[in-house]
Amino acid sequence: MQIQLTKLAHARSGDKGDTANVGLIALRDEFYPLLVREVTAERVKAHFQGICKGDVKRFELPNLSALNFLLHESLDGGGTLSLMTDAQGKTFSTALLRMEIEVPDEEAQSLGI
Repeated sequence: MQIQLTKLAHARSGDKGDTANVGLIALRDEFYPLLVREVTAERVKAHFQGICKGDVKRFELPNLSALNFLLHESLDGGGTLSLMTDAQGKTFSTALLRMEIEVPDEEAQSLGI
């Protein structure tokens, strides 16, 4: 079953120079292991293909049931240099929440998704 991240998490994003910083927070603690398994740095990089020109680094925050991603070279130089509409990466959180992941039917049922 394909599930959009909006059903599993909420997110916040911003900028650190030319790097977008995106936090993905599980709506329920039970969803966190699924996010850790399915929302990898490689998948996030593929999801932001054409936008993220550098590496994607993922940090796990189990005490917060959250993941934090740094998308390097994503903001065309950053807020003070770029003419991008979203040079501070504020919409990256919404973009990440639109990503879909594959969840086995049995797991989705046991999690109440």
